[in-house]
This record gives sequence, structure tokens and C-alpha cells, in this order.
Amino acid sequence: MAKKEKKAYAGDPGDEHVEKIAPVMETPKPKLKETIKPSWEIKDRRYVLTRGRSPLTWTIQTTGLNWFDEKLGYEREIKYCDNQRTVFVDEMKGQHRLSHVTFENGILIVPREKRILQEFLSLYHPQLNKLFYEVKPKEEAKNDVEILEKEIEALVAAKNLELDVMEAIMRTEIGSEVSRMSSKELKRDCLLFARSNPILFLELINDDNVVMRNVGIIANEQGIIKLSDDNRTFHWSSNNRKLMNVPFDEHPYSALAAWFKTDEGMEIYNSIEKRLK
Repeated sequence: MAKKEKKAYAGDPGDEHVEKIAPVMETPKPKLKETIKPSWEIKDRRYVLTRGRSPLTWTIQTTGLNWFDEKLGYEREIKYCDNQRTVFVDEMKGQHRLSHVTFENGILIVPREKRILQEFLSLYHPQLNKLFYEVKPKEEAKNDVEILEKEIEALVAAKNLELDVMEAIMRTEIGSEVSRMSSKELKRDCLLFARSNPILFLELINDDNVVMRNVGIIANEQGIIKLSDDNRTFHWSSNNRKLMNVPFDEHPYSALAAWFKTDEGMEIYNSIEKRLK
């Protein structure tokens, strides 16, 4: 008599004699790898020689170069071969067909299809930003906007300056000639200076020393104070009383401006301002 196949079932939890079936474990599904988007933007790129150089042709070095790999911690040899899919010599396969890279009239345009050449120039070449640079319109536009905004800020500031501050700023540029200028000439030159060099102009109008230095120069020109022939000492012109000694290797009027900020110097500065009015 054939034995009947014994079928196991879970049964009731309290039944000790019932054979229990182990729960079926589902095989975990493998996690899908996240697609990593390439950070390299596929587009045509333009490269220009630095310092305004524009020779008829200029061929740059494409072999015998090294690039330090931060991940691996050592230098790797690189070169550009148009039959390879990498610039790293240790990753190249088969024959290496070296290619020349030549700028014409200071410019090199690399089409989007030549990604390896673009990476060679934009990421790995040691002469990047020294011999040549990549033209980046977005960054250039951003820089242009920043410069234009600085120009506007400087021009608005120049328009609203008092004449004595204008004179102080322009004296740093043209020296004592500023004393012979009319107010219109002074304002015109101040506006031109603000437009041509807005960053320096904004720095000067926020520098207290510029105004104090100018007060010292005018006071000397008008005979209120005098500077000794050796440029080492300032005196009152009226009684020849010494005001201050100029520290070694410092410009006399820069030192005087710094001294005006001291307790003693501030009293003298206020006295000079009253005499100039």
C-alpha cells in the first residue's frame, strides 16, 4: 500500500503536534543604480590666446605633459591623440596617433563632437589660463554686469560728492594741478575717473585718510602749516611750533592724515579746517 504524502500545514498556533511551514522569504529586488548625469556640457567651445596675442598660427604642446590626479595622488601623463577616447596615456589602447592643436589668429574653435580635445584643453592642459583660456559667455556676461553696476554706483556717488571731497580724490590722481581747476573741470574729471576706474574710486570715497591728507596738503599750500625741507617734520607756520615728526619711510601727508586721527592730531585738524573756511 502506497504511503500517502504527508502535507504540512500551518495549523493552529496552540497545536504543538502540527508541523509548521516556514514562511516564504521573498528575494529582495536589486536596487536600481541612479543615473549619473554627466557634468560636462556638450557644446561648441572657443579658446583664445592670453595677453591679446594673435599670431597667424600658434601650435600648443600636446605631448610630454603631466596632470596631478587628486584621487590617485600622483601625476599622470597626458597627451592628445585623435584616435583615443581618453587623454591619459595609461588608459590608451592600441596605437597612439598624436594630434596637433593649432590656434589661428589667436583663436581655436573646437566643435561639440570633439569632446576629448575639449576636455584636454579645458580640464587638463597645464597652460590653461596661462597661455590660453576658454571663452565662457555666461561668466563674461556676469562679470560685465558687475562692472557696469560698479560704474553706475561710482557715477552716482561722484555726482553727489561735495567739492572738497572731489578735490581730495582727484588730488590722488593729478596732484597739485587740482588747485588750479574750476569746479566744472573738477566735477568733469571726477566723473570720468569714476567711470574709468569705479572700484578704485569707490575705495577712495570711503577712505577717511584721503580727505584728511587733502586738508593737510591745502593747509601747507595756504601757509597754515609747513613741511620741513627734509620732509621729516610738520610745523605751524605762524610760530614754527612743531606738530609732528614723519616716521621713517612714510609719505609725509599719509603720515599726517594718520596723525590727524589721534587725540592731539584731531584738535589740530579741527583748527586747520576752521582756518580753511
